[in-house]
Amino acid sequence: MMFREILFLLCLGLTVLALCLFLNHFLPLLLNLDVVPRGSFGWPLVGETLRFLSPHASRTLGDFLEEHISKYGKVFKSHLFCSPTIVSCDLELNHFILQNEEKLFQCCYPKPIHGILGKSSMIVVVGETHRRLRNQALALANTTRSRTSYVTDIERIAIQVMDSWKHKERIIFCEEVRKFAFSVIVKQVLGLSMKEAESAKILEDFLTFMKGLISFPLYIPGTSYARAVQARARISLTVQVIIKERRKNGFDSNKIGDFLDVLLSTNNLSDEEKVSFVLDSLLGGYETTSLLIAMAVYFLGQCPPALNQVKLEHQDISANLQEAGQDMSLEEFKKMEFTQCVIHEALRCGNIVKFVHRKALSNVRFKEYVIPSGWQVLPIFSAVHLDSSSYVDALMFNPWRWEGQTQIISKSFTPFGGGTRLCPGFELAKVEAAIFLHHFVLNYRWRPDGEDIPMAYPYVEFPRGMPILINPI
Repeated sequence: MMFREILFLLCLGLTVLALCLFLNHFLPLLLNLDVVPRGSFGWPLVGETLRFLSPHASRTLGDFLEEHISKYGKVFKSHLFCSPTIVSCDLELNHFILQNEEKLFQCCYPKPIHGILGKSSMIVVVGETHRRLRNQALALANTTRSRTSYVTDIERIAIQVMDSWKHKERIIFCEEVRKFAFSVIVKQVLGLSMKEAESAKILEDFLTFMKGLISFPLYIPGTSYARAVQARARISLTVQVIIKERRKNGFDSNKIGDFLDVLLSTNNLSDEEKVSFVLDSLLGGYETTSLLIAMAVYFLGQCPPALNQVKLEHQDISANLQEAGQDMSLEEFKKMEFTQCVIHEALRCGNIVKFVHRKALSNVRFKEYVIPSGWQVLPIFSAVHLDSSSYVDALMFNPWRWEGQTQIISKSFTPFGGGTRLCPGFELAKVEAAIFLHHFVLNYRWRPDGEDIPMAYPYVEFPRGMPILINPI
């Protein structure tokens, strides 16, 4: 008798749990049948998340988006990351979302992202906190660009990285440009060179952190996610020690050097926010810049006419510098007009940032659609970048399409986001990429060592790290 009662209660409990999961999954859909865009919710709990995250070439939309756009249109409903979701592949709606940040929509990343980035990360905070942190990020960009050694530091680090290839015939290009990008951002933010012990310590922990950032978010000792959370804590401690040493050695607010000096001179951020901001700066300067350079080199390798034009541009710049007996400066970057076209086209085709997470703060009507309050909203940037109604021959790498354009960031081009969350360091990333390309195309010939293409997981990476065979010129 006891066994039957236990079995009955167990069956009842499972039935109630299944019913709750069913209602939690489909109730938002049932309550908004007449107003939301068409689409499907998939299975309870997981929804359509696994199909949405299926790896695909970053130069394509992937099967999930292509099938859903074909079936439902550029705006459709789904159930992703455990939330009812409106997916937008529409240029106008994406622009509307980005321009109404903190008015109609708000940043809303999944909770595991908060756990690994930290509660004070500029990527996840909202409202006044985000405004304060972003102002500091803009201060970083301005302070960095105004330093007389800014371009000199980037150029010196690029030369050092390439000098290490002298006796190599093959390199893993993504690893090399990550060394370059990390060395530059550590120098800019903390004033450290890669020869210093703190830099090596931060890099070791940072690599562990990056692996966990793209892992399954399950905090069990030994998992990549758990190791990443622990690595972030160690990086935080290292940065705190650097801050204490800077203060101990007599920080002078009237003599601003690197960005850490800017942070120490401000009183509107807590120490926790300052440490978190340093980590955000390292993350942005490391991953985005290195991927941008890899994308540019990848696409140039597939387009000989573009590569030849880039080489001619940099040969002219190098010759002029030698004739004038001058070092490179931001003035030379402004003359790299076609190189900047290549960078913009690499960003459009490569789609380093595929989408961002937002949620509706109230019921939002846009044209014939209603986005219900509390629903997640995903503006898909890559869908607009690869849309033939926005770009002629959208799937073709064609840097000449950018010639003569002065307004680069627009409704149809959002590689660095938009609105109040437009990446404050995007111009710095372009400068670093251009200077690296200057020395690379003038000093090396290269060809791919086997097949490797940028893949979206949805984060973008080259599965094999982009191995190339190199020959010095």
